[in-house]
Amino acid sequence: MSDTIGVMFGFLGGTIVGVESGYRALPHPSQDKIYQRLSDAKWFLALRWCDCLSTAAGILTNTGEFSFYNKIVLEIGEQRFIPRAYRKDIFAKCLQIEPNEIVTYSLDSLDRIIEIKAVEIDARYGKIALIKEIQ
Repeated sequence: MSDTIGVMFGFLGGTIVGVESGYRALPHPSQDKIYQRLSDAKWFLALRWCDCLSTAAGILTNTGEFSFYNKIVLEIGEQRFIPRAYRKDIFAKCLQIEPNEIVTYSLDSLDRIIEIKAVEIDARYGKIALIKEIQ
């Protein structure tokens, strides 16, 4: 099978390239990795985005749970990063904005501000919220 490029677009600081046999997510540690579904390539880049940040960051789902968070959050704990009491409200803010829009959210009791970015990885499941600490 040929790997002729069909479509190419940027996503969360990376690039997704459509090839005849699927989708490549660049950069990727394995140059030969091809994802069969576009959503899998997007998910890889979402994880990479989160993991490469130098501040606390995570991926929040509609259930108020983190599906992934970076090493910084692992060290401080997800409850200390974003207490459970805030998570549903944070995700509600995500639902109010368009995909790729960003809003800030103040965690008043913790004297911190986070950034919420709405992203659609797979249309079947709706948005996820990319969260990163900015203060």
